[in-house]
Amino acid sequence: MFEKRLFISFSATKKMPEVTYDLKSVVRRAILATLDYEDLIFGAEVSVTFCDNEYIRKLNGEFRNKDSATDVLSFPMYDFEEEMEPVTNPDGSVSLGDIVISLERAAEQAKEIGNSFEREVAFLAIHSTLHLLGYDHERSADDEEAQCLAQREIIESLSF
Repeated sequence: MFEKRLFISFSATKKMPEVTYDLKSVVRRAILATLDYEDLIFGAEVSVTFCDNEYIRKLNGEFRNKDSATDVLSFPMYDFEEEMEPVTNPDGSVSLGDIVISLERAAEQAKEIGNSFEREVAFLAIHSTLHLLGYDHERSADDEEAQCLAQREIIESLSF
């Protein structure tokens, strides 16, 4: 029986008391739930960076030409629209890309919509992982609907 392997490289741009073992576990569960939702049969590698609004604003300006803080950015390794074949690592896993989450913005959003901080971070990890897997809500209304449906179903499966 094949057991899905997930390796996550966690980092933070500065000392952040919110980055605990429990928060990393929430992110891991969210990413695994997303991979399960997509029925991926291979192991995966993902990089997750926690940051503040200032840091993500700089990235958003540099990579998206938007001079504002955002909640999460995704940097996929593959362009699935161009049907790129993922490169398999020696252990059989695939490097999917990088996720950058502003914990400052996540806390603001959680408060605004009445969610827990952990649920909001899990949602952002799901949203971003879907981007790493080729979803893009900015491509069309149909793509946005598909991504929103996937996000809802995945977050509900985690019982927050």
